[in-house]
Amino acid sequence: METAPQIAADLEMEGLIPTERTWLHVFNVIRRDLLALSSMIVILAFIIMALFAYYLAPFPDQGAGKSNAETPMYAPSWENPFGTDRLGRDVLSRVIVGTRPALLIPFLVVLAAVLIGAPLGAIAGYFGGLVDEVIMRFSDLFLAFPSLLLAMAIATALGRGLEKAALALVISWWPWYTRLVRGVTVGLRESYFVDAARSIGVSGPVIILRHILPNCISPILVQATIDLGTVILAMGGLAFIGLGTQPPAPDWGLMVSEGRTFILKQWWLSTFPGMAIFILVLAFNLLGDTLRDIFDPRQYR
Repeated sequence: METAPQIAADLEMEGLIPTERTWLHVFNVIRRDLLALSSMIVILAFIIMALFAYYLAPFPDQGAGKSNAETPMYAPSWENPFGTDRLGRDVLSRVIVGTRPALLIPFLVVLAAVLIGAPLGAIAGYFGGLVDEVIMRFSDLFLAFPSLLLAMAIATALGRGLEKAALALVISWWPWYTRLVRGVTVGLRESYFVDAARSIGVSGPVIILRHILPNCISPILVQATIDLGTVILAMGGLAFIGLGTQPPAPDWGLMVSEGRTFILKQWWLSTFPGMAIFILVLAFNLLGDTLRDIFDPRQYR
């Protein structure tokens, strides 16, 4: 009969739980893949920009929302590389300071969705029966609507604001992780290592926490990386229609919305924040595709 340490060792040998060797393999693959490496560098650059936003911004007070009536609608120049908006605020500073909510809020949304959806999916897949039916039918109620459309409806009901928009996205996003983890758990609950854990008297909740959920790390990590880009787009979309960040706080989607009426003459108002959204979302998607290829068991073996 296998003991708990032997079960964990068997899992590591099968490549089910990511180990130090697995992460070293991930690093080596990313280092040799030009697109993945470039995506990682871009993401790290945006993270550094978010951490030191008020030190990197040329005009941090304008980045935070302070207006400057002396320089409205100035075209890009040496002093204002991205130009200024209709209130005279430096667009570059607004883009740099706007990196903070653009990264922090999607990260919190995805983290909350994982913390809610993953345990529910593991419970549904492991116990099956009525528990599975109740959890999955409840999640299907949310999956019946497009995520962004459902988030818009919830945000409209909750009211305008960044926090309420984030809550709306969490409510509409967690069922995807429930379905993902449930599918993995159904394939694992009859595995030898789960049977071995049951045979030595390990309870169901402990098996879920110590053996089922660790095996879901790889697919969750891949899905979360791709979802970060999607949530950035969703947050920008909510801000664009006035349901997310409210003026004068900096937000890329809000900046695109404010500049859309001037796009033909003052093109820089929407172009530069739109480019920031495009570059960051593309970086997360490319990195997520690489991680998906790495953690594919057929390719890994």
